[in-house]
Amino acid sequence: MAKIATDRTTIDLFAHDKRPGRPRTNPLPREEQVKLNKRNQIKRDRTKGLKRIECKVSDQLYQQLCQSAEAQQMTRSAYIEWVLEQALRQTQLK
Repeated sequence: MAKIATDRTTIDLFAHDKRPGRPRTNPLPREEQVKLNKRNQIKRDRTKGLKRIECKVSDQLYQQLCQSAEAQQMTRSAYIEWVLEQALRQTQLK
């Protein structure tokens, strides 16, 4: 009988085939991987001269920012940075 890769009715022929999915290539558990990735992201941001600013806004403002950023085809953080730069330019002109 011929073995066809898409035929899954004869399980014994495919018992040793690798199943699709995310291969486990990193020996660290996922929680440790996330911490390490975050640490590396912070280092990359530092070398680029980026600083983190955090603020809380209302849900309505958040939705408006998301929609405006999408309309401008920008990420939300890039859009917020652009808005802040525009506001600073306006206050410096006065």
